[in-house]
Amino acid sequence: MIDTIVLRIAKSAILSRFDDTYKIDEQSLISKYPFLGKDGATFVTLNYDNNLRGCIGSIVAHRRLIDDVMHNAVSAAFCDPRFKPLSESELSHLNLEVSLLSEPEILEYDDYEDLLKKVRPNIDGLILKHGSYQGTFLPQVWEQLPSAKEFLQHLSMKAGANPSIYREHPEIYRYEVEHIEKKFDEVKAL
Repeated sequence: MIDTIVLRIAKSAILSRFDDTYKIDEQSLISKYPFLGKDGATFVTLNYDNNLRGCIGSIVAHRRLIDDVMHNAVSAAFCDPRFKPLSESELSHLNLEVSLLSEPEILEYDDYEDLLKKVRPNIDGLILKHGSYQGTFLPQVWEQLPSAKEFLQHLSMKAGANPSIYREHPEIYRYEVEHIEKKFDEVKAL
């Protein structure tokens, strides 16, 4: 049930930017699905013909799940700085994915080699924090970067640093996700 409703909320939030008849009755949904009223962290990812088209999310839960899904869906579609805003003509080519994140936990490690051993491929999403550097990869990124070494190298670059940052023992957090993905056209709007 959670998977269907979060996808429907994300789709309706995006469609509401093209057609204002797509209104989301938040109170009614929270009444029917109480978990939507609890704080939650999500990422919404849009792929156009299997290529990334937008991805925006929250690492830490700081607002109601329903609000996080709506905000991140609209942001992924229209505000991802890597892409131009989504056009209505692109909708039929989209895949819509919502990832529900667990609370991040600090990953204790001794050195880079120990970190490589403790990272769990295909399970862990990681957050790197060190001074002004910060970046995250969802667990789905393991599909493109299957080794822990590649994953960590690319994570450091995403954070704006280079792989030598691991010599400085940055804070690493891990989290897991439950992700749901469907073709945009197959998701029923609210």
